[in-house]
Amino acid sequence: QVQLVESGGGSVQAGGSLRLSCAASGRNFNSYALGWFRQASGKEREFVAAVSRSGGRSMSAAFVKGRFTISRDNAKNTLYLQMDVLKPEDTAVYYCAAGFPFNSGTVFDRTSDYSHWGQGTQVTVSS
Repeated sequence: QVQLVESGGGSVQAGGSLRLSCAASGRNFNSYALGWFRQASGKEREFVAAVSRSGGRSMSAAFVKGRFTISRDNAKNTLYLQMDVLKPEDTAVYYCAAGFPFNSGTVFDRTSDYSHWGQGTQVTVSS
């Protein structure tokens, strides 16, 4: 079992940056593939980015377009999402998630692949 707690959200103007963190407690953090999702008001939760167990492989949604960078520090049991050049349409609650992969290179982009979720952190981008 792993418990996830996000932090780092807030309000920022368009073009600004934020760095989200997801601290994990529990066992075997480096056994999990990790991901970030977001949910805007009135919309479904959508995939943002994911990283493999070791951090050696990652993927991101098309709308990221190089603006966001996902990373993990297994020594600190922490997942990060560096978000740059933020846009008003990035406004949403951001969630981190953990899923158990069959091999070390797996990354997940579906909500159904993740078994553990954080409570979310609000990101608001004003124009």
